[in-house]
Amino acid sequence: MNAETVQQLQQILDYPFKDPQILDEAFLHSSAANSRLRSNERMEFLGDSVLSLVICDTLFRRFPHYLEGDLTKIKSRLVSRKTCADIANELQLPSFMRVGKGMERTRAMSGSVAAASLESAIAAIYLDGGMKAAETFILRVFDTMIAEADAEQHQENFKSLLQQYCQRQYSSTPMYELLDEKGPDHNKCFKIAAVIRHHRYLGVWGITKKEAEQRAAYEALVEIGIIPQKTESD
Repeated sequence: MNAETVQQLQQILDYPFKDPQILDEAFLHSSAANSRLRSNERMEFLGDSVLSLVICDTLFRRFPHYLEGDLTKIKSRLVSRKTCADIANELQLPSFMRVGKGMERTRAMSGSVAAASLESAIAAIYLDGGMKAAETFILRVFDTMIAEADAEQHQENFKSLLQQYCQRQYSSTPMYELLDEKGPDHNKCFKIAAVIRHHRYLGVWGITKKEAEQRAAYEALVEIGIIPQKTESD
């Protein structure tokens, strides 16, 4: 790998390598290597493990109220081949990968090869600069996706979170009380409140009962103090 290419990669990764030669192995696909031991496969293996550890540690610390199942769902989405490929393609890492003849035109370049290029880059940073350097890079490129994955998980799980809380605290489950409904049969909206041990929380409207129940669970979680209330700037 020539000096210009190394410089470009260091700018993209936002990391100055002490030993730039490590990038030769990190971006050498098995289809272009003399032997698989000289390809990036071993670094791909290491990078995958480093990525998983950093993501798991971040989720564990950032979301203290999530149970194992919730953390596992977010983690699985974040470390998936698709997510890694998406990030690699955004960073244009596959364009630096040396591949065998004909590989450049295959779908794998934007899929499995792209994902492997990100994992290999993580391994290269880890081997050159240690865990802190690898963590800094991972959180920089994954931060938006962590927030998005959590938002999707949260939207699906207000009722689940409230149920988990009730089971832990009271060995019971929350109820959802229909307070009001408006509109014609084909276009109704519903006002529902969560009820826990005879305490009724704030009632909220939704265009379906399912949506109203999710919002009601959210209001209960806010009042209990499990999650912070949204503000105008959120």
